[in-house]
Order: sequence, then C-alpha cells, then structure tokens
Amino acid sequence: MSKHPKWCLVDTNVAIVANGRSRQASRDLTRKCIDALQEITRGTGLVLDANGEIFEEYRRNLSLSGQPGVGDMFLKWVHDNQWTSARCERRRITPIPDDPRAYEEFPLSPALAKFDASDRKFVAVACAGVERRPILEAVDFKWWGWREVLQAEGVRVVFVDEAEAQKGYAKHIGHV
Repeated sequence: MSKHPKWCLVDTNVAIVANGRSRQASRDLTRKCIDALQEITRGTGLVLDANGEIFEEYRRNLSLSGQPGVGDMFLKWVHDNQWTSARCERRRITPIPDDPRAYEEFPLSPALAKFDASDRKFVAVACAGVERRPILEAVDFKWWGWREVLQAEGVRVVFVDEAEAQKGYAKHIGHV
C-alpha cells in the first residue's frame, strides 16, 4: 500500500531535500523524501500545471541530467514523463496579471491573503480540475501554519514527516 496519495503535487523542496541539499532536514526526513520520490516515479501519479510553471521551478533548482541526487533523478523522470497521462496529470491554471491571488483557481479566502506568492501555483493546480489533489511538502514549514485554512478550501497538504513539520513550524514562529 502506498504511503502517499495516488495523485499529488510535489513541492520543489521535497526534491531538494532528497538531494541532501537542505540544512533544515534531518537524515530521516531526507530518506523519507527519497522514498516518496521513488514511489511517485514507480507508479503513483504526479500532478503538474499545463503552463509548465512547476516544471520550470524544478528545473531552476535541480539538474536535468538526473544526477547526482534522487531529486535530480525525479526532475529527469518528470521531463521524460510529463506528457504521459498514465504518470502525469496536467491541469490548466489561469494567471491573473496584477492580482495578488495570481491565479483564478487560487481560493478567495481572506485568510490566504498572505500566502507565499511563489507557492500559489501549487494551490491553484491542486484546486483546478474536478478532483482536488493533495500537495506533498517537506521543509517549507510555513505550510504547517496554512494547512487548516487550505483544508477548509478543500486542499490537503501531506507532509512527508508531520512531526518534523510541526517542530519546524514551531521554530519558524519562535515557539521553541
């Protein structure tokens, strides 16, 4: 049985952690990110935007050669499989110029007004289409603080390690 949702979006930091390039990640979290990416590339489904914004973010942060890390291997897999519907689902999102929401598909909730602009594409893609898709997250601990508001909007955030996310968020807001 899969530990991760059958179809999901993958935040870029999951691949960065899998490459061993995150000071925030424990060795255990790195291993879990490696396992998650390997599971996705072996058969669960990846969700991307049809505009290519998520792929471009991956490309800016990882090596398209597929080496030396598992995150790089993931990018190579995405490159090779992004047009294969059995492996990747592509969803159209609609950018809105000069709008702080950035995308028509991003929820209108005032509680999300300060949501990180660079991560809005993931939420917009999760909301696009008939079925909402979850977002896999590793070390961007701000997502822990947004999880309940996002859940109320029908967007589920799946943390590679919930305990580490909660602990990281507490440090982020200064409660540890």
